[in-house]
Amino acid sequence: MAKTILIIEDEIAIQNILAEPLRACGYEVVTALDGLEGINAFHSHHIDLILLDIMLPKINGYAVCEMIRQEAQTPIILLTALDTEDDQIKGFDLLADDYITKPFSIKLVLKRVEALFRRTEAADMDTDTLRYKELQISAKQRQVIVSGAEVILTQSEFDILLLFLKNQGRVFTRDELLNLVWGYEFIGEEKSVNFHIMNLRKKLGVDYIETVRGVGYKIAKENQ
Repeated sequence: MAKTILIIEDEIAIQNILAEPLRACGYEVVTALDGLEGINAFHSHHIDLILLDIMLPKINGYAVCEMIRQEAQTPIILLTALDTEDDQIKGFDLLADDYITKPFSIKLVLKRVEALFRRTEAADMDTDTLRYKELQISAKQRQVIVSGAEVILTQSEFDILLLFLKNQGRVFTRDELLNLVWGYEFIGEEKSVNFHIMNLRKKLGVDYIETVRGVGYKIAKENQ
């Protein structure tokens, strides 16, 4: 069954630039021209992934992202001309899964969409529950429990944590995390890794993710 992608973008030309290649790849595409229309479209269709502009009429993309996250964990990729670190951090704080700045390469968008779908499908096949000190993570349910309380993570944050826990003691470089979690190589995207690690540490509230200076990040083996 074809995946359905919702494009919430107020410029028709950009909608078409995105929609035509996605349809050519076999995806079903639903479009919306403003935030309110986007929310209605999300409720009217079974949506598997959202491409979301930030600067939208009626309801901006940040608010749309926040509203959707209150009821679903549908993958969200933000598409925007806002490219400062603060803008990206705000998007990740609202539980967006990825962030692409305009102007963008359609090949890059397609690759990131494919990567998000691969990660979702891989998690659906994984039934293991992992435990690490005060932390419990269910790959199948995509649920994280810390000291008995559930912690809500984005898909990217969840996948980073799962990767660390399955490979305790291994140091991952930022490039490796880009390739293993996001599934792509793109110059300048190491900042996205840093943002996700920062947010992940903040949400977990426990100091398990270690920075290995000049190399990357790891979670130590539990018996260390």
